[in-house]
Amino acid sequence: MERMIFPNLPVADLPAAENFYLGLGFTKNPQFSDERTTAIVVSDSIVVMLLQQDYYQEFLPKGDTPHLASAGKEVLNGISCDSRDEVDRFLAACTSGGGALYAPAEERMPGMYSGSATDPDGHVWEFMWMDPANVEPPERTFEVSSNATVQEQNSAL
Repeated sequence: MERMIFPNLPVADLPAAENFYLGLGFTKNPQFSDERTTAIVVSDSIVVMLLQQDYYQEFLPKGDTPHLASAGKEVLNGISCDSRDEVDRFLAACTSGGGALYAPAEERMPGMYSGSATDPDGHVWEFMWMDPANVEPPERTFEVSSNATVQEQNSAL
């Protein structure tokens, strides 16, 4: 099974947050949504969980306080795009849908074009396109003990 990622984001106004993400062209999975949570499907392997702030707090068993009012950013969420134009379309959709531009789109390094925006709750999303001509597959080198089972070797991948 392909690994999935589920970023959990605290939100002040669930319907507004839901509308923002639906406005980006993502979809809602009603099976995992209720009055406190909306599951936003970004891709087959990425589902953003929007959680009402009080419900989000229930996932912090050690009593940690989420940095909801902080200007500091703990996480910058990055999403790949199919083209420079798609980066620009996402940024435009963010700003017209209740978010704000965080960093304008530009070529940050040769072959990588990106820009970022915040959602209505201040969560930063970076949209980036990497020119396939400039991307080389990473070299994967690691050692697996000869005593490891096939299952352990596969899980190391």
